[in-house]
Amino acid sequence: MIDTKKLEAFAAGARTQLIRDITARITTVLGTGSAARIESPQAVSALEAAVITHGGSALGRQRVAEEQAYIWFNRIVGLRFMDANDYTPTHVVSPEGDRTTGQPAGLAAAKRGEYDKQVFTSPATIKRINALLLGTITSTDPQGEAYGLILNAHCAFWNQAMPFMFARADDYTNLLKPADLLSEDSVLSQAVKTLTKEDCQDVEVIGWLYQYYIARRKDEVFASFKKGDKAGPDEIPAATQLFTPDWIVRYLIQNSVGRLWMLNHPDSKLIDQMEYYIAPVDDPGDFQITRPEELTVMDPACGSGHMLTYAFDLLYAIYEEEGYTPSDIPTLILTNNLYGCEIDGRAGALAAFALTMKARVKQRRFLQSRVQPNICVIEPINFDTLELSQLVTKDGDKNTEEQFWKCFTKADTFGSLIRPNAAVLPIATAQLDTIDPGMLSGLAGRATQVIEQATYLTRQYAVVVANPPYMGSKQMNPTLSQFMKEEYPTGKADLMTAFMVRAQTLSANRGVWAMINLPSWMSLKSFEALRHDLLRDQRIVSMVDLGRGVFGSDFGTVAFVIDNTSPGASRGVYRRLFEQHVNVRSVAAIETLFRDITYNRYEVPQADFAVIPGSPIVYWLSEKMRESFSVGTPLSEVANLRQGLATADNSRFLREWWEVSQTRSAFACMSREEAAASGARWFPYNKGGDFRKWYGNQEHVVNWE
Repeated sequence: MIDTKKLEAFAAGARTQLIRDITARITTVLGTGSAARIESPQAVSALEAAVITHGGSALGRQRVAEEQAYIWFNRIVGLRFMDANDYTPTHVVSPEGDRTTGQPAGLAAAKRGEYDKQVFTSPATIKRINALLLGTITSTDPQGEAYGLILNAHCAFWNQAMPFMFARADDYTNLLKPADLLSEDSVLSQAVKTLTKEDCQDVEVIGWLYQYYIARRKDEVFASFKKGDKAGPDEIPAATQLFTPDWIVRYLIQNSVGRLWMLNHPDSKLIDQMEYYIAPVDDPGDFQITRPEELTVMDPACGSGHMLTYAFDLLYAIYEEEGYTPSDIPTLILTNNLYGCEIDGRAGALAAFALTMKARVKQRRFLQSRVQPNICVIEPINFDTLELSQLVTKDGDKNTEEQFWKCFTKADTFGSLIRPNAAVLPIATAQLDTIDPGMLSGLAGRATQVIEQATYLTRQYAVVVANPPYMGSKQMNPTLSQFMKEEYPTGKADLMTAFMVRAQTLSANRGVWAMINLPSWMSLKSFEALRHDLLRDQRIVSMVDLGRGVFGSDFGTVAFVIDNTSPGASRGVYRRLFEQHVNVRSVAAIETLFRDITYNRYEVPQADFAVIPGSPIVYWLSEKMRESFSVGTPLSEVANLRQGLATADNSRFLREWWEVSQTRSAFACMSREEAAASGARWFPYNKGGDFRKWYGNQEHVVNWE
C-alpha cells in the first residue's frame, strides 16, 4: 500500500523549494547581459513573452515561477517513475541499480564516456559535457552544469513520445531548471527516496502526488474565499480538484463501462473482475455495443486521469476476451476509447502521462509508437475582428459562426461546460482549409485548436464519468455566475450540478453517465428543478450514499450511475453506507460496509420520488411512507406553515425556567390578552434539545416583555 503521508510531505516541500529555485532562475535569466541572452536569445524572448502574458512585472514572474515549478515537478516525478520501471534507456534521475542515493546513472555513464545514441544526437552537446567533466571549461559547478545538459537531452528525447510532459531542447523551460539538482536535499534526490520502486508499480501514485502538490494552493484559495474573494481561472483548478479513492473509481467504471459491455455480452467473463458491480434489477436498456472500439469513455474534468486509467484496465480485459492481439490493444484503447478534458494543463499532462504508462506496461514498444492519449487541455482562444472576418463564411449565418469561433474566449473558467454549436463544426472545419497560414500571424493554429476543442465537446460518448469540480455560487466570480445562470439554470447553484447537466448532453442517447459528488442536490430546494428534469428524463440505475469521510471531514459524498434514457417504471438500487450522517469514517471503513451486500440496501421505484413535494431522492423512506404522499392530504392544504419564534439573540432573550423569578413567569396563558394581563415577563419557549420520543424539552422561557 502506498504511504500517502510520505507523498504528502514530499509534494508540499517540493512545491515550496521549486518555486523558490525557479524564481531565482527567472531573475538570473532575465538579467541584463545574462549568459542565457547570449546563448539562447529566442528562448529568453519566449520567457519574457510568458511573463507579460501572465500579468507582467513581479506578478507575471511569480505566476511563471509557479507554473514552471509545477512543470518541473511533473518531469522529475515522471522520470523517476520511468526509471523505477526501467522504461528509460539509462536512468535519468535515479542512481544505478535499485539504489536511492548517489549520482544519477546518466551522469555516471557520461563520466565513463557512455552516451545513448538515441538520446544524444548532438556531437556539440556531448563535447561540452565531456569538457565540463574534464575541467577544460571553466564553471562554478561543472558536474551540475553537465548534468543539466544530460537532463535536457533526455527531456528532448522523451518530447518525441510525450510532448505534453517534456520539452524540446530549445524550449525556455529548460532555462529554468532548478539549481543544485545533485545535492542530497534537492527535489530530484527527494523524489528518488520518496518514490520507491514498489510505489511506482501503480500509476495511481501520480494522482496522489498531484493532489498533495496543489494542497497548499488550495488552502490559500479557500482562505481568500473567507475574505470575500471570488474564484477565477487561477483559483478554480486548485479549489476544485480532489483525488477519488480507488474503490469508488472502480464502482463508477464497473457499473458504467463494465455494465454496458455485460448487457450486450451476457456471457462475458468480465463479471468475474468486477467486485463493485451492482446488477440492475429492472429493464437493462438497449444501448448497442458490438465491438470494444464502440465503448467510448469521456471524463470532462479528468484531473490527473484516475477514472481513465482504471477504465483502461477494464477495456484491456474486454479487448483481450474478444481475442484482439495483445500488442495492438493499448493503441486501440488510446485511439478509440478514452477521452478526457481539463482546464489545468499540468493536470492534463499527468493524465496523458498516466495513460501512456498504462499502455507501456502492456506493450513494451509502445513509447516508440508516438501514439498520443486523447486528453484535451481546454484553453482560452481569442480572435480580433479582422481574424473573424477570415473565419466566417461569405454566405453563412455570420452571427452564429462568430459565436462558434468565440465560444472558447473564457475557456480557462468554463472548461467542459462550454457547449459549442455542433451544427457549425463541419462548416468551420471546411472554412479552416481556406485560410492562408501566412496571412495572419497564428490564425490557422488558433483556429485549428478551436476545431479540436469543439470536436471533443460536441461528440457524444457511450459513457461519461467524472468527479466534477465542487464550487457553490457564492465563490463564483461574476463572469462564471452569469454564465451558469444563462447556460445551466437548473444546475447554476454549484459547478458539480452543472456538470450533471453537461454529462447528460455528452452521453449518447441510451448511454450512461456516472459521477461522485456532494448529496446536497438530492434534497435542497435550490436543486428542485434539476431533480425534476432528472427524474423525468433519466434513469437512476444505482446509487451509493457514502456519508462523510471519503474526502476527509467532508459534508458527505454520493456516487451514482444514470442511464440517459426515460425511466419508465424502473427501480434503482440504493446503498446507504452509514447509520448517522454526522459520523466521519475512513475510506476503508466505508468500503467494508459496501462489501456487505445486505447492509442498507434499497430497491425503490423512481416514480415514487416524483410524487413527493420537491422530488427529493429519499430512497430510505419506507414504502408506506412514500405512498402516503400520493394518497394523503398535504398539510399545506390544511394550514399555512410558518417558522416559530426566533429571537435572533438567544443569549439576551432566553433563560432556563429555573433561572428567573417565578412571580414574573406565566406558564398557562391561553391568549395574548391573558398574557398581557398577567403582568409576567417570562413565558414558555420550545427550543428543542435532546431526543425525546413523545414529549419533553420544556426547559426554556423567553423574555416576552
